[in-house]
Amino acid sequence: MHRRVFSALIAIATLSSVPLAAQDSTLAAPGTFVLRAAHLIDGTGSPEIQNAAVVIVGDSITWVGPAANVKAPAGARTIDFGDATLLPGFIDAHVHLAGRELGDPEQEEAAVHDYDQYSAILGVNHAKSTLLDGFTSVRNVGAPNFDDMALRKAINANQIWGPRMENAGYAIGITGGHCDDNAYKPGLFDGSIKTGIADGPDQVRAAVRYMVKEGADVIKTCATGGVLSEGDAVGASQYTYEELKAMVDEATKLGRKVAAHAHGTEGIKTAVRAGVSSIEHGSFLDEEGAKMMAAKGTYLVPTLSAGEAVEKAANNGVLKGLRRQKALDAAKAMRNSVKIAKAAGVKIALGTDAGVGKHGTNAHEFTLMTTWGGLTPMESIVAGTSSAARLLGWDEHVGSLTAGKWADIVAVPGDPLKDITHMEHAMFVMKGGAIYKTPAVALHP
Repeated sequence: MHRRVFSALIAIATLSSVPLAAQDSTLAAPGTFVLRAAHLIDGTGSPEIQNAAVVIVGDSITWVGPAANVKAPAGARTIDFGDATLLPGFIDAHVHLAGRELGDPEQEEAAVHDYDQYSAILGVNHAKSTLLDGFTSVRNVGAPNFDDMALRKAINANQIWGPRMENAGYAIGITGGHCDDNAYKPGLFDGSIKTGIADGPDQVRAAVRYMVKEGADVIKTCATGGVLSEGDAVGASQYTYEELKAMVDEATKLGRKVAAHAHGTEGIKTAVRAGVSSIEHGSFLDEEGAKMMAAKGTYLVPTLSAGEAVEKAANNGVLKGLRRQKALDAAKAMRNSVKIAKAAGVKIALGTDAGVGKHGTNAHEFTLMTTWGGLTPMESIVAGTSSAARLLGWDEHVGSLTAGKWADIVAVPGDPLKDITHMEHAMFVMKGGAIYKTPAVALHP
């Protein structure tokens, strides 16, 4: 074992004599710390700092810079990670923490077999594994039964482990579209504005209002067909411009942004014209659409992890028929869409669509953004830190290692600028100054 890592373990083991039950089930409650490592990437795109340090007091960062210049506050506990990199807490702008994952043998019939509460219960472990993968903030873009609201309340009350959550409630879509429950007998899953099914501008406005009433921070919509839905083409436009414009106008009036699921080329352009804040997936994005997004300031959230997951599901027989073909087509197209977006100067934020892919492996998206998407390692890291924070509207508090921001900090081994796969191996996770994972082991509440 590396001597510095061993000293870090000793330091953590003696952090506090307060019983775990009094520390909100974290390894160490917020205190005063000095974190040191061979490398530091602050999340803004600025050059890496060598032999760096971060000072944390309570739940906030108070100083960042070269370790040689650090002045440790009185009573500070120092943890030296050696040949590792300190980074801001990672941010996933597209997750579905509640419910079963793709590939679960019972997922297909969960809507008729599972109790409503079961989805949220599954979400408890998903939230925990997401946090321990280094993701201290997420945007949950769609959940049945407002399970995302229940999870957020439990996390904020320190009842369970999980990331900070920005939630959408139900995604809003047309009758029979990607956001609807299809392929069941008539009458079994007839939707309403209360479950996100809205047709025409007036119903769309009412659905936005209802989601905000129930706690939505962001509005999620389905502008085109999808891969996993039944009976629709993956690229088919679903909402009209007038409907999407009504949604954006109503959301804006209520202080919310709109995230638009959109695979198809024309659906992407319609959503961008209507003023959505982000395009989710964007599989069949073309140069014209990318230029529109860049001009409007619309973010792309590529969800390459979902593309990889559905491609594997198509090839191993989990997906069949039309859904299999949709998966293969979308995954192939995704490999080019990020490159097109980058060339046009589109803002990119990391998102995984976890739930389609496996929860707790979110950091694999950093690797895919470089191997599939053509981003540099630094561009990939920025997408999953400060860029995602700006999309969520949380950049005042998270997204970079900056004095005054919340102490959401991750350490990974080695230097991810030399090998981006190091991002997949978070060895230390701090959220709001509290430690949830050490270099050696993740503690469990």
